[in-house]
Amino acid sequence: MATPMSASELRGVWGTVLLPLDPDDGIDPGRLRAEVDFLTRSDLHGVYAHGTAGEFHTLTEAEYDQVNAVLATASSAVGKPFQIGASHPLAHASLARVRRARDLEPAAIQVILPDWIPLSEAEVLRFLDRVAQVAAPVPLVLYSPPHAKTQVGPDLLARIVTEVPAVIGIKTLDRDDAWFARMRSLAGRCALFVPGHRLASGLARGAHGSYSNIAALSPRGAAAWWRQMQTDPDGAADVERRIAEFFAAHVAPLAARGLGDPALDKFLAAVGGWADVGTRVRWPWVGAEESVVAPARADAWALLPELVIH
Repeated sequence: MATPMSASELRGVWGTVLLPLDPDDGIDPGRLRAEVDFLTRSDLHGVYAHGTAGEFHTLTEAEYDQVNAVLATASSAVGKPFQIGASHPLAHASLARVRRARDLEPAAIQVILPDWIPLSEAEVLRFLDRVAQVAAPVPLVLYSPPHAKTQVGPDLLARIVTEVPAVIGIKTLDRDDAWFARMRSLAGRCALFVPGHRLASGLARGAHGSYSNIAALSPRGAAAWWRQMQTDPDGAADVERRIAEFFAAHVAPLAARGLGDPALDKFLAAVGGWADVGTRVRWPWVGAEESVVAPARADAWALLPELVIH
């Protein structure tokens, strides 16, 4: 068994596995392996599967295991840390995924809270305690998206980290200064992960890393930007300003039309051109049209030359 990761070790920029789809919505195994090989051989801090952008909510159990096997094999071959999302709206289905993910010895397992009926605080702790028992000794990262039925605020997170110490990190949306100030009491016990396009400002306020949409645009560019944050924070902040300009011009209009995170991250990967993932997402969701990629790519090269690198 690999040494479990601690909260103090959970840091940096992690890239997600996106699903390359055939015309019939099946996962293309060759393109999947090529994508994962690129990610695991990049200088990202790690790679993960089955976040929202990885379309975990569309996968059969056989497909879930297929992606896990590709990721675990490629990561282990080069010594790259990897995480597996075991999320599912159904609690027992999530628990079964946790059990299978644990056997692949990831650095951590990501989970969401069951998501049909909101949970009380006691139920949140009850769920996470049982998941932690099944996952042991692999630690957990709580994924708390803005659309979740049960929102995890600072007080509840403090209870979670205290009563379920296997939870070593939280993946959340962009937060304000007041939220980060309340999180300081958890320093060393819970790594805070923020959206990739807000990582420079998040790091300055106390975040520890990102499960990064900028890594979807360019894994190597995202890793280079992280290094810049350590040595040239003012320059990194300027990159974030230009990322916001690019997002306002090309990502926000797609989101305003109702395209979700899988479509947006696949669009970014197509703009970056580092992997043959495509812009299609699984039915019934809709992806970006191929026609919007070229104009965005031209703007990315002009605005963000230090990020759009292969």
